[in-house]
Amino acid sequence: VQPNNYSTFYDDQRQNWSIMFESEKAAVDFSKQVCIAKCNSSPALDSVLCQDLLLGEGQGVEAGDSLEVAYTGWLFQNNGLGQVFDSNVNKDKLLRLKLGSGKVIKGWEEGMLGMKKGGRRFLIIPPAWAYGAQGVVGRVPPDSTLVFEVEVRRVKLAKECSGSDGLSVSSRDSPAPSPVPSSDGFSSD
Repeated sequence: VQPNNYSTFYDDQRQNWSIMFESEKAAVDFSKQVCIAKCNSSPALDSVLCQDLLLGEGQGVEAGDSLEVAYTGWLFQNNGLGQVFDSNVNKDKLLRLKLGSGKVIKGWEEGMLGMKKGGRRFLIIPPAWAYGAQGVVGRVPPDSTLVFEVEVRRVKLAKECSGSDGLSVSSRDSPAPSPVPSSDGFSSD
């Protein structure tokens, strides 16, 4: 999705196609459906599918950078979005994480690389990059493909001097090690 409600695509012959939508929401919804269709057309999902919904601003995040994110996670069921199993969107506290620390599922580590502050991304994560054969008891069945919409709200680049933007996040500050649902279906954040 690009500014002014445009989406641009390339086909297999590298032909460029642009579509203009009436609203940002329509462009975002279309982009989500394209990502779901790509997942459904893949014989075996063996890596994370990413679709930027909003690009954000600034430098793309890398391993070692600390983030605060809002997210919603769905089970991928019946070839589309299924039940929400976790979300912090309507909560006061964002999830804090440090990319590359191994404290969130592998699909998040991979799928969030390159995101920018204010960016939103749609991720479809195969079981091997999520909770695998064990799942999460009562929330995520074994061998589940997961779908997340994540928004990066704050960034602290690893190479910045501390305190430049007032965000100080480290593994010791991070009470929620990953987007794992609690017993009420939402993380403690």
